[in-house]
Amino acid sequence: MDFTIPADIKDTLAKLDAFIEKEIKPLEAENMQFFDYRREQARTDWDAGGVACKEWEELLAEMRRRADAAGHLRFALPKKLGGQDGSNLAMAIIREHLAAKGLGLHNDLQNESSIVGNFPLVHVVNEFGTDEQKAEMIEGMITGERGMAFGLTEPNHGSDATYLETSGVRDGDDWILNGEKRFNSGLPGAAYDLVFARTSGEHGKPRGITAFVVPTDLPGFEVPYVHWSFNMPSDHAEVILKDVRVPNSAILHVEGEGLALAQHFIHENRIRQAASSLGAAQYCINEAVAYAKERKTWGVPLAKQQAIQFPLAELHTEAEMVRNLVRKTAWHLDHEDHMQVTEVVSMANYRANRLACEAADRAMQVHGGIGYTRAKPFEHIFRHHRRYRITEGSEEIQIRKIAGHLFGFVGRRA
Repeated sequence: MDFTIPADIKDTLAKLDAFIEKEIKPLEAENMQFFDYRREQARTDWDAGGVACKEWEELLAEMRRRADAAGHLRFALPKKLGGQDGSNLAMAIIREHLAAKGLGLHNDLQNESSIVGNFPLVHVVNEFGTDEQKAEMIEGMITGERGMAFGLTEPNHGSDATYLETSGVRDGDDWILNGEKRFNSGLPGAAYDLVFARTSGEHGKPRGITAFVVPTDLPGFEVPYVHWSFNMPSDHAEVILKDVRVPNSAILHVEGEGLALAQHFIHENRIRQAASSLGAAQYCINEAVAYAKERKTWGVPLAKQQAIQFPLAELHTEAEMVRNLVRKTAWHLDHEDHMQVTEVVSMANYRANRLACEAADRAMQVHGGIGYTRAKPFEHIFRHHRRYRITEGSEEIQIRKIAGHLFGFVGRRA
């Protein structure tokens, strides 16, 4: 097996580094209130319900414009969408590389922002949308001018998505949608919401759930509030749908097969999430090691103390193991049917997300009191990556999936 990073990916990393230094770092330096100890306060419009403030959104939009002009933003998208058909392996290495640089405008995962976009819903619309849906939505989704939110979770249903209470009832050539969505990611501010509703079938069965592209300005579509979360600002909205009327052409994919959309691209999303968590973990480890070398207590560097050395050595070892698992899994995603690596994706995802939290916590401990302050980025990293242990399938769901393959309850790899 060859563990060398391919030459073309190395070249991409070098180009990204040069672009960050030339275009992004100067822009970041002009707006440090969004990245230093003021970051959470500066980014959040508290009087508007805890959503992102206009200035922060404008800065992110400028970052995207520059990244797009330089040919980086669409790297993972198909060439017909202006991308480079970036592989899963390339994206895993890139996302780790960017996250390992720490907080910055180049890659701020608190709102899934990066100079190299992930765009899971763009892939979904490109794969399953009609020609009219693609023409209307995709470009705006990429640029951020007309975003699409994702409405699957409900107040009474999260991982048990086959039990949705939101309903779609046919009325002539239209559908009438009623229900509630919770943690509706991407709202407010999005032009569309991808709403999953039961239109037929039995509760607990995947068939019969339909995905509708719902314009957010329709009568009956209401966003009463966003949830004030562990890491602010928030775009996790509570949504109420009351007799929202959409045409049959609003269906994305086919009637009754909406959950296929939720499964499409989920493996790529999870492995990229894992890579980002790995990069953040490595950043925390590196910062803790550097501080331990400089900080002296009783005239001796902290780095001399085994109580400091050993936990960091263990985290560094686990980071290397997770790195190999993430890259191996990403490589398999490029060469095999995705369902053949389901349990390995779950392994990489839950271990990397947990590692990021453990590394951020340890970095705080090594730094002592200053590590607990907002002068250091560890609190921000911990608060963001703690979310990943719940979203995209909680770590319990990931472990259950692994166990299902391990004990033969579900199909295993050949």
